[in-house]
Amino acid sequence: MKQGLTRWVGRGALALLLVATAGCASSGEVRERNPDDPWEGFNRKVFAFNDVVDRYALKPLARGYRFITPDPVETGVGNFFSNLGEPRTALNSLLQGKGTNASVATGRFLINSTVGIGGLFDVASRMEVTGREEDFGQTLGTWGVGEGAYLVLPLLGPSTVRDTAGLPVDMYTYPTTYVEDDEVRMSLTALRVIDARAGLLDQEALIRGDRYSFIRDTWLQQRRFEVSDGEQGEDPFASEEFDFDDADFDDAFAE
Repeated sequence: MKQGLTRWVGRGALALLLVATAGCASSGEVRERNPDDPWEGFNRKVFAFNDVVDRYALKPLARGYRFITPDPVETGVGNFFSNLGEPRTALNSLLQGKGTNASVATGRFLINSTVGIGGLFDVASRMEVTGREEDFGQTLGTWGVGEGAYLVLPLLGPSTVRDTAGLPVDMYTYPTTYVEDDEVRMSLTALRVIDARAGLLDQEALIRGDRYSFIRDTWLQQRRFEVSDGEQGEDPFASEEFDFDDADFDDAFAE
């Protein structure tokens, strides 16, 4: 099952990872206010903070991880954490009345956890057992809860008021939350974040122009595509039209 770029890994990190790939554009530019982003001033400050965390900590760790980790091992780690997200997808699919997708997620989890050796191998996808990822933010959307304003969370990155409200449920439906050994649980979380960040190193080439606006608009488009099961808008990451100009990049705190 395709792991979405907008999940905090458990979309926690993935959301952090999106915001962490860019810094804040110059505040000297004249910008048209986006109605989806009424708290833009606050969001840009948090965005810049996340960029500093990424620039001096997360990104160097991700590069080191990619350098020392063989590709098959890196793929296996990603598969392992993706597999742990299947129970959450199954539960939220049921809450949304999507019985077929719940069955698919359950089947994927059972296949990959057994034949796939604890989820290290994505055997289910090779068997063409695939479906849509679901989280509680999507469930709230299905129940008619409005998405609310765009919000950038410290360390977690792009979100909306609705998705932020869903984060606690997403956290408690992810298996590593219940690992009793604190050291093991924190180690798994750290590996999960670093592995996900390493997977996005190549994605940075998609960013252009004002990075804050680009990530906000792309994230919102992708999220609405997910919540509507593809009925609202198009998947922005399916396009090959994104380009990247290094000259567009500004320092995180440029004035």
